Amino acid sequence: MRRSTTRKKNNVLTGALLGASAMILPWASLAAQQPVAAPASAATPVLTPLADGIDVRTGAMLMRVTALDNGILRVRVGRDGQLPEDASWAVTAATRQRAAKVEPFSDAASAGFRTSAFTVRIDRRDGRLTVEDPQGKPISSDAALEPVDFRGTSFTVRKTMPADAHYYGLGDKAGPLDRRGQTFTLWNTDAFLFQESTDPLYKAIPFFISVDGEGRSHGLFLDNTWRSWFDFGRIDPDALSFGAEGGPIDYYILAGPTPKDVVQRYAALTGTSPMPPQWTLGFQQSRYSYMSADEVRAIASRFRAEHIPLDAIWLDIDYQDRNRPFSANKGSFPDLAGLVRDVARQDVKIVAITDLHVANAPGEGYKPYDTGAAGDHFVRDAAGKIYSGTVWPGPSVFPEFTRAPSRTWWGSLYKDFVADGVAGFWNDMNEPSIFETATKTMPLDNQHRIEEPGFAARIATHREIHNVFGMLNSRATYDGLLALKPNERPYVLTRASYAGGQRYASTWSGDNSSTWNHLRQMVPQLLNLGMSGFAYSGVDIGGFAGTPNADLLTRWIAIGAFTPVYRDHTAKGTAAQEPWVHGPEHGAIRRRYIEERYRLLPYLYALANETERTGLPIMRPVFLEYPDALSAPCDGSMNFLMGDRMLVAPGPWGDSPAHYFICLPKGEWFDYWTGKKATPAVVPDDPAAPSVPVLRETPTLERLPVFVRAGTILPRQPLVQSTAETPKGRLELAVYPGSDCRGTLYFDDGHSLDYRRGAFLRQQLRCTVAGDRITLSFDRREGRFQPWWKEVDLVIHGWSGASARATMGGRTLASTVDAGAGLLRVTLPDPKGAATVELATGG
Repeated sequence: MRRSTTRKKNNVLTGALLGASAMILPWASLAAQQPVAAPASAATPVLTPLADGIDVRTGAMLMRVTALDNGILRVRVGRDGQLPEDASWAVTAATRQRAAKVEPFSDAASAGFRTSAFTVRIDRRDGRLTVEDPQGKPISSDAALEPVDFRGTSFTVRKTMPADAHYYGLGDKAGPLDRRGQTFTLWNTDAFLFQESTDPLYKAIPFFISVDGEGRSHGLFLDNTWRSWFDFGRIDPDALSFGAEGGPIDYYILAGPTPKDVVQRYAALTGTSPMPPQWTLGFQQSRYSYMSADEVRAIASRFRAEHIPLDAIWLDIDYQDRNRPFSANKGSFPDLAGLVRDVARQDVKIVAITDLHVANAPGEGYKPYDTGAAGDHFVRDAAGKIYSGTVWPGPSVFPEFTRAPSRTWWGSLYKDFVADGVAGFWNDMNEPSIFETATKTMPLDNQHRIEEPGFAARIATHREIHNVFGMLNSRATYDGLLALKPNERPYVLTRASYAGGQRYASTWSGDNSSTWNHLRQMVPQLLNLGMSGFAYSGVDIGGFAGTPNADLLTRWIAIGAFTPVYRDHTAKGTAAQEPWVHGPEHGAIRRRYIEERYRLLPYLYALANETERTGLPIMRPVFLEYPDALSAPCDGSMNFLMGDRMLVAPGPWGDSPAHYFICLPKGEWFDYWTGKKATPAVVPDDPAAPSVPVLRETPTLERLPVFVRAGTILPRQPLVQSTAETPKGRLELAVYPGSDCRGTLYFDDGHSLDYRRGAFLRQQLRCTVAGDRITLSFDRREGRFQPWWKEVDLVIHGWSGASARATMGGRTLASTVDAGAGLLRVTLPDPKGAATVELATGG
């Protein structure tokens, strides 16, 4: 969502200049080339073992390295011999206070300690830190020259960079998936019309994953909310460096050995995304803006008339009275509760935007301002007066989210909307974005009062709070909704955030553009967000700025069906972007992919439960499960996994009609659409083809290549028009026989927190193949939730017999064979407990 055309142009120019400047010569990287501080080696380090680590004093500097557990190290540095305050917005106090018992060691050259995942060495000569894996290979080593450099309030940390290392993470930064050779600034920024080279963007997530040429991995998280930066060998090709313009040196090193291990350890450190309401996994329609309640009703009715599944319609700022949050325009939206009830009859929910800028409107009866002023809940400027800046409502004031009481007040503002039945809320513009300023945000000397359990009460400037402001906004919204409805799962979408923000909100990539380049940019952005904790992330399907042509929108809707957040959204002044635009041919293709999303909801919902339990993202880079993919000779820049079992492989250049090659990961794979085994082959007649077995794919709008790994049991359901509709018929289990054959069923009521008290169904499924026999095993179910199905259809792919015999507990089951398609279908009663189904050729 964006401001007037004039403001747009000014911001585009400012953003382009700032982005280009940051990419070419960040202030900190320039400083890193000109060290002036005394070298750490000027004094002999004094090493003191601790029960959970080691202290290192080198001159006035103190470094403490401790083990939170066997696979997570914490490194803290104090320049004056005192460690900084032990406080964090990202890592809970309980997590920071964990301590592993370590095995100390000491020799002539070094001293340190060991855990099962790490060896930590401190060089006795200069205090340099080296962390090794259990095989003795260094995974994180201080640079030889100035490993820690203080300059005024800023600092730089330098590490050596192996020649075969690749780097991922930092959230939704633009550009390629691999961060190597690039440098980034972390400073939450309203980046309208961002492009592949734009930096910074909307979020600051100072976490990265390193993967070497053999697939070994570790991670590093810098817990510092100030403007920070990371350089992955752009300035010095042999060095990885990071730093900030203020705040503490407080970072964590996370063990592998695989990237998947690192992702799970980062989630253990900063938290996992909670189970979302099930409707948020369905298709959602939005624009800036639907201008009246009648237009919203018409959109909902059109979806139902077109038989296109839909779960939610989003209201952008024009539903409000003069763009004031927590209000409604009585002319165009006279009865918000009535609108919610009307579309609910069509199984459609309403999501409303509630930006954090409160209209500066004393004496006008505007409740958010009046109660906020009375409670002293607004940010103050350097002189101690309430700060006012211009945003959508005009002059606006801003909640003091660093105060726990102010967050509680903010959460209470949702009471009326929740009572009206609004299902979810959208916190936009929370970098915070301010109009008519050169910096696009509030003055950096604004004062924030920190009143938070676990923190010392003090005044902090906006320089320190800026990057965490959006996360605290979404936290206040999430906690407020939970307080208003304690047994319902809140849903919040935020634009700006910080590490750990995944505990409170989903996110999206901000104001993208309706171009093929931005469709291509979607995949690395969402993959890096997923690895950075935000499992529920998306983009504006079709692009926000501009109007997509028919082919682009069709392709975007198709690929978007396999991404976590599936929302079509566009800006003012653009053409309609609902799925039925461009006529029946494109509409039919779009409908088919949206329908497939709903058929796959049982698989997607089980992944959501896995995400809460493990922190693994729903949308994953291929190398997260198959490290060999890093060296595959195909252009897989658009490839991604949905969970660990489904591979989506669009062409690397969406608008190109030229064929391309797909390198499938190791093992056997099935074509999802045909159900038949994919058969890669060497392509000797094409000089552009790799000299390994590949699939040659010719792009068409109708077909998006999707594959399922052999050894998968994939749950699917009958088509519904909304998640509020109970499926009618049988649950389908599509079985793709192979090694490590397994699947998971997970269900609950889709909206409450009762699943945390046992009201869920989780069941592990397995299959084994022996000759012409397949055995399918159902484990005993966990939880007490009762499912909607009474029978199950097994669909066995790759069946080679002309007939089959199927039994369960000695009972013969009805089965049919389609020899041409290689399918065996078997119907069985719902196996509520442990059960085994035997399948064999023959009658």
